[in-house]
Amino acid sequence: MGTTLKDKMAGLDADHRAEVEKEATRLRDEYLTLRDLRKALDLTQVQLAEALGHRQVSIAKLERRTDLLLSTLRRHVEAMGGELDLVARFPNRPALHLRGLGEPVEKSIKDRA
Repeated sequence: MGTTLKDKMAGLDADHRAEVEKEATRLRDEYLTLRDLRKALDLTQVQLAEALGHRQVSIAKLERRTDLLLSTLRRHVEAMGGELDLVARFPNRPALHLRGLGEPVEKSIKDRA
């Protein structure tokens, strides 16, 4: 049988193990799923469904999806009281905040004027 992650972690010195655990926590926190986000806000699927005008079953299906429209993601985040901010990052360049994606056409055109 091969070496497990638990074995590898046990073989690290305490400082290195702490660094690895800290980075793992940072990555988990950075990459929340929609389900994690909803739960972190103490919202139920039923509450979110009511805010979006949908049935609870549609929220459950949405939370299992790995690919969805930006407009769907934006509405979902806004129904939880948040705001979606899309950022593109490239090496040796400042971060670029993308505007007008996933918004109704009227809104994105108005914002450009």
